[in-house]
Amino acid sequence: MNTGLLYLGAAVIGVWGIAHIAAVRPVVAGFGALSSDNRRILVMEWTAEGLAMVFVGLLVGLVTLVVGAEAGASVLVYRLSAGMLLAMALVSAFTGARTSVLPMRLCPFVKSAVAVLFVVATLL
Repeated sequence: MNTGLLYLGAAVIGVWGIAHIAAVRPVVAGFGALSSDNRRILVMEWTAEGLAMVFVGLLVGLVTLVVGAEAGASVLVYRLSAGMLLAMALVSAFTGARTSVLPMRLCPFVKSAVAVLFVVATLL
């Protein structure tokens, strides 16, 4: 098993998630005048997606470090994490990626690329 691919993917998706969270304020400001409810919903959803990506990165990284990449449970974690990232990529492809905002257009590719790293690592 290629632990380098696992750590690389975990780092990439973790950093992407942190960047996602860090961008909440400018993203919300970009929508202009919003009702308090709409602003809260936007902040909640944007933050939740960032936290999900950070969680996947931490989960993969810590499972690899603590349990080891070869354990059956580890392989399950890697493949389920890849599935989650692919599902998130699909949602992004039909929503945010259809905007003119470059990072949002890149999001499905980043998530898919990390998912591929996780799957490939389980096959080596």
